[in-house]
Amino acid sequence: MAMAKSILTKTLHQRAYKCNSPVLARFLHDDSKKVRIGCSSGFWGDTPTAVPQLLYGGNIQYLVCDYLSEITMSLLAAAKTKNPQLGFTPDFVESIAPHLGEIKKQGIRIVTNGGGINPKACVAMLQALSKKAGVEFSIADVSGDDLMGQRDALTDVKEMFSGKPFPGNVNSMNAYYGAGPILNALDRGAEIVVTGRATDSALALAPLMHEFGWKPSEFDKLAAGSLAGHLIECGAQVTGGNHTDWEMVEGFDNMGFPIAEVSSSGEMLITKPPGTGGMVTVGTVAEQLLYEIGDGQSYHLPDVIADFSQVKMLETNDGVLVKGALGRAPTDTYKISATYLDGFKGTCVINVGGGKAAKKSQVIADATFKRTKTIFAKLGIPDFEKTHVQILGSEQSIGKHALPEHMLPREAVLWMSVKHKDRKAIQVWAKEIAASGTGGTPGLTAFVGGRPKPTPCLKLYSFLYPKSNMDATVTLDGKEETYKCGSYPEETIPKIEVEEPELLRGTNSIRLEDLAFTRSGDKGNSCNIGVIARDPAFLPYIREQITVEAVTDYFQHVFESTPVVRRYDLPGVDALNFVLEASLGGGGIASLRPDPQGKAYGQILSDFVLTNMPTMEDIKSTV
Repeated sequence: MAMAKSILTKTLHQRAYKCNSPVLARFLHDDSKKVRIGCSSGFWGDTPTAVPQLLYGGNIQYLVCDYLSEITMSLLAAAKTKNPQLGFTPDFVESIAPHLGEIKKQGIRIVTNGGGINPKACVAMLQALSKKAGVEFSIADVSGDDLMGQRDALTDVKEMFSGKPFPGNVNSMNAYYGAGPILNALDRGAEIVVTGRATDSALALAPLMHEFGWKPSEFDKLAAGSLAGHLIECGAQVTGGNHTDWEMVEGFDNMGFPIAEVSSSGEMLITKPPGTGGMVTVGTVAEQLLYEIGDGQSYHLPDVIADFSQVKMLETNDGVLVKGALGRAPTDTYKISATYLDGFKGTCVINVGGGKAAKKSQVIADATFKRTKTIFAKLGIPDFEKTHVQILGSEQSIGKHALPEHMLPREAVLWMSVKHKDRKAIQVWAKEIAASGTGGTPGLTAFVGGRPKPTPCLKLYSFLYPKSNMDATVTLDGKEETYKCGSYPEETIPKIEVEEPELLRGTNSIRLEDLAFTRSGDKGNSCNIGVIARDPAFLPYIREQITVEAVTDYFQHVFESTPVVRRYDLPGVDALNFVLEASLGGGGIASLRPDPQGKAYGQILSDFVLTNMPTMEDIKSTV
C-alpha cells in the first residue's frame, strides 16, 4: 500500500491537484451507497492474473470482462462454423474457472461480452465448470445481436462512413447492444450475464442502473455510468498502461487493473487494488477518456449520446475523482459492424544489421518485388492490389520530420506486406523472399516467422439499423424474455464556448510532450489523437499552434487520399481531440502497415515543437 501511495503522489511534470478535505467535499457529493466495479480484461488476450488480483484485493461487487472487437467477431464466427460448440472467447472461461468458488463466496456478479457469436455455448461451459467446482450460479445469456440470418434482406444498406454498397460476402454481422438487456438479466437475479456484441461501456452501465434504479430516461446518469465503463473497459490502459509519462510508471510486471467506485449521482473514483503496479493520475485517466472517441460532445452509444466535454477530474491519494458527464437521448438505430473477406494478404519481417541498414533493406524490397512481378507476367497473374514497404528504424513513420539518413541506426527491420485476390500470388511472392539470404545485400540476420503464408484480408463494414427491428432475447434459467429498446425525441447539442485569451510571446521552442499528455487509438480506418494540457494555462498555446492544418501537415504521409482532420474541444479536462479520417491504410486486420491501429500517432505528435513561446514558468504565472 505504501508503494502504491508513493507512486500516486509522484506528480512531477504532471497536472496534479493536491486536495484537502473541504476541496474534496465540494468536488464529490457524499452519497452513502457506492458500487465498485472492476475490469479484468480489456481485449481478447489480456492477462488472466487480473481476475485474482481484483477478487482478493479489489473489494469489488461486480467484475466486468471485455473481449470483443470487430475482427474478434469474425474469427469467432469462423470458429463456430467449424464447431457449433465454439464461437465464444475461451479466455473468459479459462480466467474465471479456477476462481468460481471464491466468486460465489464473495457474491461477486459478473458481466461479460465473452459470449461472442455463441453466448449459449459459453453459458453451457460455465454451468459445467461450476458444477465441477461444487457451486451453482444463475447464468443469463443475451442474444439477438447477430444479423447474419437477415443478410439477404439487407441489400439496400449503405456503409455509414463511405456510402459503399453492402458486400455480398459478409461473414459476421452484429449489432452493438446497450445496457438494457443486461439490466433485464440482473433485475431477474442473474449472477453472471453473458452477452454477444454489446458496447464495452454497457457492461458497467447495466450494474449501475440495477443498483441505483437509474431510469432509461435519466440521460446524465446514463452518460456518467457509460463514462465509468469507458474508463475501465481497456483494463490497465487507465492505470498507467500506454501512458505518456511511462518512465514514471513502476511495476509493469504487476499492473493494477482498474476499479470504478461509483455513487448514485454518477460521480466516481477511478482506482486500483493496493500494492499493485501502475499509477492512477489525472494524466492516465484523461488519456483513457479521449481514447477511441471522436466528438467529445457526441459519443454515440445505444443508451445515450454522451457528452464528455465538461468532465472534470481531481487527483487524490486514493485515485482520481471524476464527474461532469452529460447525456442526451440516443438515436433510434443500432450500429452494426460487419466483416467481409476481401482477398488475401501476406507479411514478411526481416532483420537487417550493419551500416546503411535502411538502404540495404530498400534494395532487398525492390529486388523481391521486381523478381516477383517478372514471374507474375510469365504466369499471367495480375499485379498486387496493394503493397506496403516500411523500414523500421528509418523513421518513415515520422514522415518529413524523420532524421536524415546519416543519423539513422546501424540496424533496421524490413516490413513488406502485400494484398491480392489470389492466394497463389502471395505464395509466389513468399517463395522469392528467402533468395535474398544468399543473393541480396549483406547483414540479413533473420526472416521472422519463416516463409509468410496467405491469410484472409477481413474488412470492416459499418451501418445503422433500426432498433425496433432488433429486439434482444434474455434467457435465464430456461426462461426467455424479450427486451425492446425505447424511443426518444432528438435533442440539440449545446455549443462549447472557448476562451481565447491574449497570449504572451517569447523566443522559446517547446515540445508538445512537455505541455501535454497524448493518447491515440483507432475506429475502423480512422485514428484519434487526444491531447491533454498538463496545466490549464498551456491549453490556449496548444490550441493556437496545434491546429487542424498543422496536424494535417504533420501526418501528411499517413493518408492515401485527400487528408481529412477534425478537431474537437473538451475544456473540462483542458483537452483537444483530433480525428484523422481514413489514415490507417484500411485499419485493423485489413491494413498492411505495422501500426494498423495508429497506436504510435500520439507519440509521434508529442514531438511537435511549438515556437515563439514564453517560458513554461511564465505561462503558468498567467493563470
